[in-house]
Amino acid sequence: MNISVDDLSGSEIIDFLDAHVKEMRSITPLESKHALDLEGLRKPEVTFWTIKDGEALVGCGAIKRLDADHAEIKSMRTDPSRKRSGIASKLLAHIIAEARLMGYSRLSLETGATDFFAPARALYEKFGFEYCAPFADYKEDPNSAFMTRLL
Repeated sequence: MNISVDDLSGSEIIDFLDAHVKEMRSITPLESKHALDLEGLRKPEVTFWTIKDGEALVGCGAIKRLDADHAEIKSMRTDPSRKRSGIASKLLAHIIAEARLMGYSRLSLETGATDFFAPARALYEKFGFEYCAPFADYKEDPNSAFMTRLL
């Protein structure tokens, strides 16, 4: 598997992200959906990666700079047909290592609080993320779980 920075210009990643946003909208109330759209992911403060198995796009993830020391994980997604195959763990380990290289001392994230997101929360817990209060511009939301870890 190969992880690389993606400029979000290819139709395959655009379709992959569109499926992600549609899935989030189908299970999360609109006021609780915090996934960045394509333009949000193309901003200079965001670094976006894709993971491919051969030529097949199997996952993606990003970090968004919040300040000089703190970044947020965004747009973590694994192809639904490849869930629980180690792709998310490989990508998350890569993102954490890259965040360290970029000089961040903290990574935080927002994910869903419902049962659908339990595997995601378990993955983040496995990598040392702990539950925390809302950060950045987030507000308390019964549909959201906030997590953070020091690097």
